[in-house]
Parts: sequence; C-alpha cells; structure tokens
Amino acid sequence: MKKIASFTINHLTLEPGVYVSRRDTTPGGDILTTLDLRMTAPNREAALTPQALHTIEHLAATWLRNNAQWGSRIVYWGPMGCCTGNYLIVQGDVKPAEIAPVLAEMFGWIAQFEGEIPGATARDCGNYTFNDLAAARTAAARYARVLENLDEVHSVYPD
Repeated sequence: MKKIASFTINHLTLEPGVYVSRRDTTPGGDILTTLDLRMTAPNREAALTPQALHTIEHLAATWLRNNAQWGSRIVYWGPMGCCTGNYLIVQGDVKPAEIAPVLAEMFGWIAQFEGEIPGATARDCGNYTFNDLAAARTAAARYARVLENLDEVHSVYPD
C-alpha cells in the first residue's frame, strides 16, 4: 500500500507548531483544511498523557465551537493517536498564521481553566473519569507560548 501523506513527514525534525496537514475539497466545493497542532517534538520529547489530551479535547472543542469568529467553521477536533498533538479540521483555506492567534487565546484559556471540565460526566462522555486537568493546563501553557511566537520553523513541515 502507498504511504499516506501524514506518514511522509519527517518526525525526527518536526517541532511543536501549527502545520497544514492537508486541504480537501468536498463534492459541494467546500475546502476543508486539516491542521496538525503539534504540541511536542515527536520522538524527542515526552508525549502527552492520554488523560491530558482527553481533557484538552473537551476544553478545546467546547471553546472553539463557542467562538464567535470560528465556531461555525469548526468541523472536527481530535487527539493524535501518538499523543503528540491534535488535529483540527476547519472549513475554508486556512493558513497557520491566520488561526494561530485564536489558538493561542484558546490554549491560554485552557492553561488557566478551573472548575468542571465540560462534558466530563457519565451521561456526556464515554470515559468521563479519564481526565487530567493539571497536566492539560501545563501542556496548554507551554503550547500557547509556541503559538504566540509562531514562525516558519513551527508552521511549515520540515523536509
């Protein structure tokens, strides 16, 4: 089988950042941009715990879908299986520099979040106890700093 595009990225030199993983056009003509929100340097830094990623997923999806500017364009938010970041699918031809400010704001909010995690109840989530707010806050604060200083090294896939 042919390798899928995401497996052709050099993970040995990939840095934390925001990358365009792919752009697709739906049969109706809409462009969907899949963003790779890489929170750790793969294979060189510790991966995030699944519990921290689950908490980030609940908080980020809630925040983004309630955002006045971007909420209607959010198609999907989900953690990477390798636990080094998340995928965000957005309607439109979106560039990392365009969305980085809103992501920085969101991750700053996650870094400061206190209280009940949205959707973290037995009724609302299939594994509601599988959360770690403290670890999510730490990871979000670190990633927010990357987003605030986004440059080409952190927004264009390495060769």
